Amino acid sequence: MTKKVGFIGLGIMGKPMALNLLKAGYELTVFDINTQAVEALVEAGATAGTAIEMGETCDVIITMLPASQHVKDTVLGETGILRTAKKGTVIIDMSSITPGTTVEIATEAAKQGVGMLDAPVSGGEPKAIDGTLAIMVGGEESVFESVKDVLQTVGKEITLVGKNGSGVTAKLANQIIVNLNIAAMSEALVLAAKAGIDVEKMYQAIRGGLAGSAVLDAKVPLILDRNFVAGGKISINLKDITNVMGAAHDLDVPLPLSSHLLEIFHALKANGKENDDHGGIVQYYEKLANVEVRRGLSEND
Repeated sequence: MTKKVGFIGLGIMGKPMALNLLKAGYELTVFDINTQAVEALVEAGATAGTAIEMGETCDVIITMLPASQHVKDTVLGETGILRTAKKGTVIIDMSSITPGTTVEIATEAAKQGVGMLDAPVSGGEPKAIDGTLAIMVGGEESVFESVKDVLQTVGKEITLVGKNGSGVTAKLANQIIVNLNIAAMSEALVLAAKAGIDVEKMYQAIRGGLAGSAVLDAKVPLILDRNFVAGGKISINLKDITNVMGAAHDLDVPLPLSSHLLEIFHALKANGKENDDHGGIVQYYEKLANVEVRRGLSEND
């Protein structure tokens, strides 16, 4: 029998993920505060519904929301999923939230016989569109196996990391690596631009060596085109690195580079850049050096 799936949160990532579930043949109910996003999914074949309605009718409910409080309200609130969810329902939270909130929600869900997985993703909008996201999962193996088919519809590399909270902790680690990689790359690009060399040729020269990375290949062409349309907003990554620092301090783990990165994000937000893609970190360094990274020769051309 085909699972009935609910999907809450139709943003940059959630909307294409929901469309992929529809294409795979799942009976899908959707909700978002953005009515235009809901209408687009309804036109594609989904049904509109609320969280409390999904608890009554759906076998699996996915949440893809901006922050911890949104997920907590959606699952535990007065009109939340757990008000009506039946035993055996599985909630898959694919948001990037704090480990503590994840464990709290999973504990409350278990009291009602409802399964809960934290399953944040990596890969940005392009991989959300083509259904090849990396998914890091926390939760019970039996629950994971019961919904693996759903996860395989939206992701390619899917790993059960450990118990509840492990998936979101892995995502925090992922965000450290991705965003510090962008920051390091930005420093290098600004150095090259200020030196007056062809930045695009420099990129081609280094991408095949040890400095090469998925981040380099994803972000440098966009930076050279001055394209900062968000695939992963600075505001969302600011939230993630804030969560990183909170989790690290709870564990007595000093993270000096991440703490500096957090201040860079706050500076970009103060400069009105919070809705840019996180590749826009380069703009922080450009402002310091009074140079712009672009195609062709730069400072001395």
